[in-house]
Amino acid sequence: MATYISFLSFTEQGVKTIKDLPARIAAGRQAFEANGGKLIEYYLTLGAQDAVVVFEAPDDETVASIALATAGLGNLRTTSMRAFTEAEIPGVLGKMP
Repeated sequence: MATYISFLSFTEQGVKTIKDLPARIAAGRQAFEANGGKLIEYYLTLGAQDAVVVFEAPDDETVASIALATAGLGNLRTTSMRAFTEAEIPGVLGKMP
């Protein structure tokens, strides 16, 4: 399964309802599992991003659908990227011309 990282920024609505965050994380975890993925870690962060999520998913389409559904709830905006693990790096480098 592929690993991904998402940077989250809370919307005004997300900040107003921040005390609901534990329940939103649990719902996100369930959404990943229902779509064949796994939420590995959720970090509340200081700085430019409000939170960072590390997760696994079967493919990019699954990530896009979960991100769109989650953002559609109005509590956050996401930026997601594929992350290659240390174990995957030799395979990536091995495909170089």
